[in-house]
Amino acid sequence: MISRVRGKVLSIGLDHLVVEVGGVGLLITATPATLATLRTGAEAILETTLVVREDSLTLFGFADAEARELFGLLQTVSGIGPRIAMATLAVLDPAQLRAALAEGSIAVLTQVPGIGRKGAERLIIELRDKVGALAAVTAGSVATGNGAVRGSVVEALTGLGFPAKQAEQAVDGVLAENGTSDTSTVLRRALATLGNKR
Repeated sequence: MISRVRGKVLSIGLDHLVVEVGGVGLLITATPATLATLRTGAEAILETTLVVREDSLTLFGFADAEARELFGLLQTVSGIGPRIAMATLAVLDPAQLRAALAEGSIAVLTQVPGIGRKGAERLIIELRDKVGALAAVTAGSVATGNGAVRGSVVEALTGLGFPAKQAEQAVDGVLAENGTSDTSTVLRRALATLGNKR
């Protein structure tokens, strides 16, 4: 699994970009909102998901881990594949999507191309509770104001061989418990948490 990409932006298209990583140009599909934050020639850091099909390997990129988590969550619903999941995130930002699911707003969800009334009802039934749990974790990490600390500690943990999701959960737990902390303290406590789980 390729969970994060960092490199120079070589080109930007309508629905994708090409990032150079170690001399290789990776084509990454992304939403217009994500693409609008990037510039050709500048460095990009994207949270990513690799979707494997019989006839293709497609890399999807996101501005933050929350959008990536929602992309994965949407695909757990029958009839929702990567294309519709990306369309959903293109039309609704993560906060709007969470609110629509939590409030059961069929009208908002049916704005997405490819999602009809039945599909919207299915999304609400299957994801309402799950999206609430995801929002709580995300709110905990955002409320601390430690985005940079969180990112660098997660990167350090994945570099040490821990799975990205496990690393993110450990860091979010440490930040939620202790509030603002320096990077080395958060890393030490996250390592202790992960060590206890092994």
